Amino acid sequence: MRINLLGPLELQEEDLTLDIPGEKLRTIVATLALTPGQGVSRDDLIDELWGELPPHNAANSLQGHVVRLRRLLAERSGKPWMRDILRTSRSGYLIDAQAVAVDAVHFCALVDEAAGLTGAPERTAAKLRQALALWRGPALVDAGQGMICRIAYAGLEATRMIAREQLIDAQLALGQHRLLVPELERLHSQFPLQERFCEQLMTALYRCGQQADALNVYQQIRQRLGRELGLEPGPGLQAQLQQILQPIHRAA
Repeated sequence: MRINLLGPLELQEEDLTLDIPGEKLRTIVATLALTPGQGVSRDDLIDELWGELPPHNAANSLQGHVVRLRRLLAERSGKPWMRDILRTSRSGYLIDAQAVAVDAVHFCALVDEAAGLTGAPERTAAKLRQALALWRGPALVDAGQGMICRIAYAGLEATRMIAREQLIDAQLALGQHRLLVPELERLHSQFPLQERFCEQLMTALYRCGQQADALNVYQQIRQRLGRELGLEPGPGLQAQLQQILQPIHRAA
């Protein structure tokens, strides 16, 4: 069975897709699925479900939600064994790692594998495309606002950003700069203070013979960094600027 967290929560078993009703039930599934096979304590699950305002009988309420979730999995799938993917551990509950595959875990593994493919841009690009294709929307978008899911969301989104950057690096290494300019312009517009996308856009424009446009991109982010953050561009951007300026200096 697959548990998908990179977008709205869904469970897939063969051709059947199960939506989990209720934020608290989705939170339980998502929290346990982030670390399949590893127990999450009752106290941590209570904090995730209710934060600083747990009910007086929080432990019983948690147990009731787990019972309901197990029954729902069996009834909606028509497969009684599915209730057993949610197991009781020594201090709380876990999802059986042997019974499920989690897209968020698979995504991180693919990005790690891509990072090890140094000097192989085609294979790196293929691996990263496979990883990014797993996303259907914001991670854990309907799994509540508990600390475990919020931290996981931030980590997954940061890894997604890294994967995008590394995919573009691989594509640039493959000489795909002309194809990349529209995408990089969109990413630079979406993340205007993300220096790496700006640096990659400058690289692509420069390789397309658009030196003036590349320099204009640099000046725009320099002004924005100074205005909004009081910072100068980082070493990567400054190095890219110097690379663009060198032919101009030589010609002068």
